[in-house]
Amino acid sequence: MTDWHEVRERLREFALGLPETHEDHPWGDTVIKVNKKVFLFLGVDEPTEKWDPSFGVKLLSEAHGHALTVEGAAPTGYGLGRAGWVTVPLLAELPPVEVLLDWVEESYRVIAPKRAVKLLDERD
Repeated sequence: MTDWHEVRERLREFALGLPETHEDHPWGDTVIKVNKKVFLFLGVDEPTEKWDPSFGVKLLSEAHGHALTVEGAAPTGYGLGRAGWVTVPLLAELPPVEVLLDWVEESYRVIAPKRAVKLLDERD
């Protein structure tokens, strides 16, 4: 899966399949939320002069360091990086999509209320 559109859509679909999630478009960006909290930033649908395709997740495990090894990845701006958020460019050479999905799930587990995580664990 090399097309960034496909990768982005896989991340989006996976995230929306997690318990109690929904898509929102604050600031014109696509985000996936659980309750009212963002756990996946997907940016705008198409690149612009000021924006390259990327996604952002909150990682508190060793996955944080792994995500930062992706070329061009960086702590997320606006102070979010200090809280564990990482922005990963979709145009970079990415790990297998299964790893990216693990990052999305970890971000979900960090942000989601306990009842939603319990629903996910019961489903698995």
